[in-house]
Amino acid sequence: MKQRAPLIFTITLILVDAIMSGVAFFFGYHLRLQTEYQNISPFSTYWGMTFVHVISILIVFFFYRLYHRQRSSSMVDQFYLIFGAASVGTIIAIAFISFFFKNQLDYPRLMMVYVWMLTIILTSIGRAVHSRVQAFLRARGWGEERILIVGTGEVGRIVLQKIRRTPQLGYRVVGFIDDKPKMKAIQNTPVLGTTDDIPDLIITEKINEVIIAVQDITHPEILKIVGECDPSRVAVKIFPDVFQIVASEVSIGDLGGLPLLSVRDTALHGWQLVMKRGIDIIGSAFGLIVLSPVMMLLAILIKLESAGPVFYTQERMGLDGKRFMMLKFRSMRADAEKETGPIWTTADDDRRTRLGTFLRKVSIDELPQFINVLIGEMSLVGPRPERPVFVEQFKSSIPRYMDRHREKAGITGWAQINGLRGDTSIIERTKYDLWYIENWSLALDVRIIIRTILQLFNDDNAY
Repeated sequence: MKQRAPLIFTITLILVDAIMSGVAFFFGYHLRLQTEYQNISPFSTYWGMTFVHVISILIVFFFYRLYHRQRSSSMVDQFYLIFGAASVGTIIAIAFISFFFKNQLDYPRLMMVYVWMLTIILTSIGRAVHSRVQAFLRARGWGEERILIVGTGEVGRIVLQKIRRTPQLGYRVVGFIDDKPKMKAIQNTPVLGTTDDIPDLIITEKINEVIIAVQDITHPEILKIVGECDPSRVAVKIFPDVFQIVASEVSIGDLGGLPLLSVRDTALHGWQLVMKRGIDIIGSAFGLIVLSPVMMLLAILIKLESAGPVFYTQERMGLDGKRFMMLKFRSMRADAEKETGPIWTTADDDRRTRLGTFLRKVSIDELPQFINVLIGEMSLVGPRPERPVFVEQFKSSIPRYMDRHREKAGITGWAQINGLRGDTSIIERTKYDLWYIENWSLALDVRIIIRTILQLFNDDNAY
């Protein structure tokens, strides 16, 4: 049964979508009864329309790849896909309904509007419940994917940590592969051999997927590993190397037939800047007004718990490398860096106050940064600002690190909602920050804000 879990998950998801879209049609019919004062045929006469609607939704969902495996897709991303797919599916259903039933029943235009809205809402709810059940089962071995990681360096360790932080994805790292291993185990995960051992390990360890996580791997080495995996038809994935920082968003063009790669510009211009700034002003002003009672209470509690100021100001580097004083609620002792100097906060940092531990856990120590946003020093969404002392260290060792400063720093960002905060890889954060800058859109900012709110009480890297 557990071996067939992926097929069972897909079939049950299709059933959930079918049931929810059918229920949406049923409730849409009854909403029409409540809003139209005329004789309407009983629902039994609409079974044919219901069937057409359900089939249309399922077919469009299939072509939107909503039944393909998407283990790491967030619920916010899913909602965007469902909204688009349900809209297209409903339009197709209306077209078929108007063709097949035009001379049999009244054309229910208003009812189909209700059905469209309810289909989006109910299929989203159904998929959310299905996803929770699926995650629960995956964490207990259902649909488990056995993973082999090639590379024991920093990149390989990042992949291992990410998999361990998300057990609901159903991945299990069986071991590492490295041609020049420096140790027999990495974080209690064994090093099983070299790349020459991959074909045998795929069979003996029942490997489903091989992840190549070697930063400086050559093309011939990649082809060799892929070739060794071919006979067993296991999936092979390559973790992006440092090239993704140098050119994380490229397009293919040509020069008289000569192929060229074009790197996108990373800066926002014109209407994009105006729109983003307008959202920042409205969002920060709204946040300060609505959250002012909470902020006042926190200020009183901080003052009562320990001596020192309510706010903690710290120099950070923002747009174009300009320095500014970032505001936070004080969560540590007033003399926290007297002996240590500038250092990173760790999970067991004893410099925090009791209240500060809670504030940092739920990230509400960041609320005063709405003031930084309102006066134009920061944005609601963007790369998190770093202290100048750390920027000096990173810019010489990480390619394109300073490109992060071509946009305003943000209260939250793409890297943060993907678990890259606290004591995590700076290289990976830079990749995520550059991807955000090069792929900015209003919809992306909204997604990041929503996911930030949803993760407030569920972030293991918030300390």
